[in-house]
Amino acid sequence: MNVNSSSEPAISAVIWERPEMREALAVRDMGTVYRLLQRVGISQRRIAALTGQSQSEVSEIIAGRQVMAYDLLSRIADGLGIPRGYLGMAYEDPPSPPKPLSISHEPVDRRRLLADAAAVTVGAAMGLERWLVPIPDTQTPLPNRIGSADVDQLEATIRHLRMLDLEYGGGACRDLAVAQVRRSTRLLTASQTPQVRLRLQLALADLHAVAGWASFDIGMYDPAERYLARALELARHTGEHTLIAKILYCMSRLHLHRNWASDGLRLLRLGQDAAKEARDPLVSSLLAANEAWAHAMLNDSRQAFNLIGQAEDDFVRGDVDNAQPWLRFYGTADLTALRGTVYTTLSEHDSGRCQSAIDSLSLALTLRGDSATRSRAFELTALATAQLRAGDLDRGAETGHEAVDLALRLRSTRVTDRLAPLIQEARRHSGHSGLESLVERSQAATSANAPGGEKR
Repeated sequence: MNVNSSSEPAISAVIWERPEMREALAVRDMGTVYRLLQRVGISQRRIAALTGQSQSEVSEIIAGRQVMAYDLLSRIADGLGIPRGYLGMAYEDPPSPPKPLSISHEPVDRRRLLADAAAVTVGAAMGLERWLVPIPDTQTPLPNRIGSADVDQLEATIRHLRMLDLEYGGGACRDLAVAQVRRSTRLLTASQTPQVRLRLQLALADLHAVAGWASFDIGMYDPAERYLARALELARHTGEHTLIAKILYCMSRLHLHRNWASDGLRLLRLGQDAAKEARDPLVSSLLAANEAWAHAMLNDSRQAFNLIGQAEDDFVRGDVDNAQPWLRFYGTADLTALRGTVYTTLSEHDSGRCQSAIDSLSLALTLRGDSATRSRAFELTALATAQLRAGDLDRGAETGHEAVDLALRLRSTRVTDRLAPLIQEARRHSGHSGLESLVERSQAATSANAPGGEKR
């Protein structure tokens, strides 16, 4: 048993089985390991004594110094009683470090690869902890010169990311979008014509907006704001006013979601300034419909109705079939759903708005069909809320369960956050079995989609 100079007992093996500890060990993040030990009362002094380090070394590791040396990792593992496999280490002394891959050593490397492949194929045990150790990343080499085909590929990737976001939620595509941002931004250093560079900058603005929107969808608000701010800078540099307006819309939705209606309105009005420059009625319609929703949140029904009417007039004048890629999500179903959302929001203070909300949202769902899973989840949630406020408990419960079914399929904290008004309405009818189970399922969905699986 390991003891320190004060004859303190060994660190409990249970500590190494905790999920957050296992994750830190798997990537050899010893700073996090030490911090987690401190949380359970293991002092820096004791860590130093057990691992044969000075206390200042322990402090440096906690502050961020990486532990790379194999012999130090071995001392830490043995001193603290960490199973070596949890660090992806052999249980015996390691062989001499392998030589780097090169043409001259190809036969040796081939034999090693074949030996590993044979071991895995015949079923050699490889512990799950090894799978958590990331493969060292190497940046993909960039071409010296790029052309239109490279931007075409990037635009196709952005379209695919949008599809994943709409059907499965931001959690399904955020990491992909962020990785693509990192790689594609490097393309700016390649040789290219001015025309290609302008297209690339525009695509990068759009890509940053997608990364920001996906971040927002899973509750990562600070990264969302940073990506959207960069998207706005890039879009402004290209002079593409419809994209500027769309990005300001995205920023406003982040504020509306957090019930900051007044700030959301300011961003939407800035978006309208860009829409006027663009002379695009479709983006004006999108902004006006969301302004209507913001005024509904402020219980300003007169302004809300004026703006939803303006949105409908602008939509009729817009060219949906030839919309820019970043506006193609906005169609008749979306405008109809926003009208229903305005009525549902106002119905919190005026139950007389419920039937109009039900009519609009039912029509939006009919127009949408089975596409756009996340949008359908929003619409079903609002529809169920309006039905309960109208007193149709059985139908409200049925619709609410449909909404939760979709929420459980999505990786979107925004969807589960929007269940809150529905849960509130359902709780008012504690004797209704369908609504009691709806509350339970809604809370379970919210917990499941919260960051880290913890209830928010």
